[in-house]
Amino acid sequence: MSAAADKSPVWVLRSLFAWVALVAGVLLPLPGADAVAAVAVTLAMLLGWRDLRPVARMLLLLMLAAALAAALLEPQALARGVRNMAILIGLIISVILLSAVLSRSRDLARLSASLFGGRSLTRYYSLTFGTAFLSIPLNFGAVGVVAALVADRINGRGHSAGTRNAARATLRGFAAAPLCSPLSISVAVVLTFLPGLQGWQLIGMGLPVAVLFLLAGALFREPENDDAASVEARDAGAGPWLRFTALIGVICAGTLALSAGAGLSYPRAVTLSCLTVVVLGLAWGAWRGERPTPPSLAPASNELVIVGASAFLGALVSALAEHHLSASLALPGWGYPLAALLVPWVFYAAGMMGFNPILTGTLVGALLGPIWPPQAIQALGLSMVCGWAMTGVGTPYAANVLLLERFTGYPAWRSAVLWNRALTLTVMLSGGVLAALLTLWLA
Repeated sequence: MSAAADKSPVWVLRSLFAWVALVAGVLLPLPGADAVAAVAVTLAMLLGWRDLRPVARMLLLLMLAAALAAALLEPQALARGVRNMAILIGLIISVILLSAVLSRSRDLARLSASLFGGRSLTRYYSLTFGTAFLSIPLNFGAVGVVAALVADRINGRGHSAGTRNAARATLRGFAAAPLCSPLSISVAVVLTFLPGLQGWQLIGMGLPVAVLFLLAGALFREPENDDAASVEARDAGAGPWLRFTALIGVICAGTLALSAGAGLSYPRAVTLSCLTVVVLGLAWGAWRGERPTPPSLAPASNELVIVGASAFLGALVSALAEHHLSASLALPGWGYPLAALLVPWVFYAAGMMGFNPILTGTLVGALLGPIWPPQAIQALGLSMVCGWAMTGVGTPYAANVLLLERFTGYPAWRSAVLWNRALTLTVMLSGGVLAALLTLWLA
């Protein structure tokens, strides 16, 4: 995007409306704040129409049509959709701002560069575990940071088995975040629609699965030659890693204090924790003599549509389903293990058709959460985050896959479906079987 575009009235308005949506999302306890957030972010989406991908345009048009129908036929469902949209828009914008502020850090640049050192296996594990670690606070920003490093290697030395494996490692590292990151939208959505499930239970189950997933990824990569030219050491030192770890700890502690101590919903607790770090980061930069310029939110049009429209549609459809089906919806005893087995495949199939996991997760949680055996609710949560994670690594319309394509030039279908198909199917089958067995055991 050119500098002229950055200063154009439409560009400025897009950012301004996104900021209004964020402020309204923070002030949700006030009457009408959710409606202000929804209207403001919708205007930002419409102003960014020219920059939207086809899938995002489809979601935006579907959201507008559904909002009109709900306003005429089911106003209560419309209100629920608006509130859910405001909550998750606040969450995604706060994470985008956190990513933008942290990307200016010298520590982050040193950490990213250090991930490409070592022999092929060491380099692969450094990239995949490093991306997973960076994804805890940075979310999609971690893909952008590491993918930029891969792109630099491609520009300097061309495509190779090493750069292709690096792209695989980047995608897989980010896909671990939906399984166990306390700041992930997946965890927020699952905990919202499965109120009997505690955050520590979900993360405690997802973390071992994420570690096994990252370790198994090395079995699904291209062979490389460990010649002398490929062995490089760019050690970042202990300082940057310790400071970055401390920052993640502060965000997680703030989220826990606001959700468990202050009684806020999990998404709002994450939003406020991230924004606190953003404000402190800008203040620290100002103290060091830097100009504390808030990042522009205009480039985030696709992310706003994917998250906002999916959140709205998911809440809208789930409200209608609960109203018309919940009284009679029930599964036989064997139906719950079967559902736990199939949920990851539902996520994956929807992702292959272009639907964001937020929409799928909202529908699955709203439909199955109320009727699931309370003593086995963690099994449903595990099944949902497994499906969510594999949708992010194995479907071509996931936002992180499209972001990797933008940096490296590797087509989304190739990097997601062809490179990760075997690993994705293995994890979905294993996660579904584990969730089914947990359901049988706990229920």
